This record gives sequence, C-alpha cells and structure tokens, in this order.
Amino acid sequence: MPNLFWEMAPCALMVPACLSVPPMPLTPFHVAVSVRDLGEARRFYGEMLGCPEGRSSEHWVDFNLFGHQFVCHLNPRLGAQGSIGCHFNSVDGDAVPVPHYGVVLELAEWNALAMRLKEKGIVFLIAPHIRFAGSPGEQATMFLRDQSGNVLEFKAFADIGRQLFAV
Repeated sequence: MPNLFWEMAPCALMVPACLSVPPMPLTPFHVAVSVRDLGEARRFYGEMLGCPEGRSSEHWVDFNLFGHQFVCHLNPRLGAQGSIGCHFNSVDGDAVPVPHYGVVLELAEWNALAMRLKEKGIVFLIAPHIRFAGSPGEQATMFLRDQSGNVLEFKAFADIGRQLFAV
C-alpha cells in the first residue's frame, strides 16, 4: 500500500499552498490543554466564554470554541492552586504570553465578545486594543487566562482573507 503522506509531502513542502492551490474552507482545529479542575474549566469556558460543552468524562471535557474542538484535560499534578507557566515576548509594545491559543474572529464578533467579557468582569492579561495600527497586519487583539494558567488570544482583522498573513 502506498504511503500517501510521504508521496504528497515533498510537493507540499516545495510550493507554498497559497501559490499552488485555490483557498479551501478551513477545517476545525483540535487542541488539548491541562487544567487543575474541570469545574473551574466548565465555569470559565462554558459560562464566561459561552462555549457549548460537548463530550466529557471524569478526566476531560470538550468545548466548542467558535467551531473548534478545545479539550480541557484534568492534570492532578497542577494541584488545587497550580498554574501553568508561560514566557513573555514583546510584540508591538505588549508582553505577549507564550504559549497561547486562540481564534481569529470577524471584527463584529470580536467586538461583541470583548464587550461581553468586559461586562462579566474578566481580567485581561492584555486588554482589547488595536495592534500594528496602520500596517497591513493591523488587528484587534485581547488576551485572557483561565484559572489553570492557559492563555487565550482572540483577534480580528478588518479583512481576514487579505490581512491574516499580510507582510
């Protein structure tokens, strides 16, 4: 049986997809993170962010994060007060935490989320604002952290298709 990955990979690696293939609809991503408490995760992702809950067990819970599968796995090694650490890099004057996860939203949806989170009293690591103003990559961005230390970034562009990878 042929190994399709290896047969296809050289072509994909040699020519950037944006030059050789017409745009395709995006498929949902899947990311799994550690949390110290599933109840906290349900309150933060379900109640605070408004993410519908999917499948779950006593050790993990799936959330629908704007159409993407975001899974919180219980990590007992964090302990009741534990927190995942992060590194900070300077980006356009902000101390951006790494690692972080997030979603690129339409600008109207981003504005509605920012307003809803402010009304709920969320504490932002980086408050909602415009980054790279006046440049091709101008974007709205905000960063927040769950109780376990996982950092999320939500961003938006005036024209996602034109600006997402603009140089």
